[in-house]
Amino acid sequence: MQEFVHKSVLLHEAVDALAVRSGGRYVDGTFGRGGHSREIVSRGGLVLGIDRDDEAIAAAKAENFNVVKNRHGNLKEVSVANGWSQVDGILLDLGVSSPQLDEAFRGFSFMRDGPLDMRMDVSDSLTAADIVNEESEENLAAIFREFGQEPNAGRIARAIVKERKLKGCYFDSTLKLANFVERLVGRRGAHHPATRIFQALRMAVNDEIGELERALEGGIELLAPGGRFAVITFESLTDRIVKRFFASHVGKMRSLQAGGEVWQGVEPRARPVTKKPITASDEEIKFNPRSRSAKLRAIEKELDR
Repeated sequence: MQEFVHKSVLLHEAVDALAVRSGGRYVDGTFGRGGHSREIVSRGGLVLGIDRDDEAIAAAKAENFNVVKNRHGNLKEVSVANGWSQVDGILLDLGVSSPQLDEAFRGFSFMRDGPLDMRMDVSDSLTAADIVNEESEENLAAIFREFGQEPNAGRIARAIVKERKLKGCYFDSTLKLANFVERLVGRRGAHHPATRIFQALRMAVNDEIGELERALEGGIELLAPGGRFAVITFESLTDRIVKRFFASHVGKMRSLQAGGEVWQGVEPRARPVTKKPITASDEEIKFNPRSRSAKLRAIEKELDR
């Protein structure tokens, strides 16, 4: 296994948002290489980690962390199964980890040539190559548009299907797909033209939106009154989902025509910990460029009424 110096994004800001107390129970739903969990433990908290990546699990067990192989969408069920029916905090650090990006054979990045894989859990059957080589033009365009917010979604999907049919092309490597997209749409600016396509495929392969939605719903139920929920996102799509979910539980008071007020929102109620998303400092971005797009949002579940 390759050795990595992994830098946890918004490390202190995220753990600060949890307001860790000694002996409190905290679920790290995306354990990764454990940077946030170590910080929680250093402040006296107890941690239950969850991750679906075998390498992350192996690294965690080497440090004697209590980590379960599972998806963060199942964090409520995993916690209850481990005897934690309520917790004092939940942390999600979404997206792909540095080790996953840096290992070419995982197929997450076009910076290194590797198989077009992108599975966070390699025991899953569906790969990015399966999607690119088997989905219809309509479905490919929908994936690129919905998960990648790619303005050229239809054009790229059409070209991929045409290439498959006319030339019998099989897109089996990261560079083969990335170079094909670059030749098709050209390169403008600093970002590679395949960036959004790779993001979309990764999200589709790992059902990232579905996992996030299930984690949010299960997490707010799992939290004890006064418990906190912190989420770090890296894409506008996932940030928007977190923002709307948190806002729905924060709710607001609405004035009634007959007088008085009524609370309007989704139960259970919460209060904002971060009124605006916290982003990485210039210093953090300098030593960890991947933190540039990170946004941290957090809420606190209100005490029972």
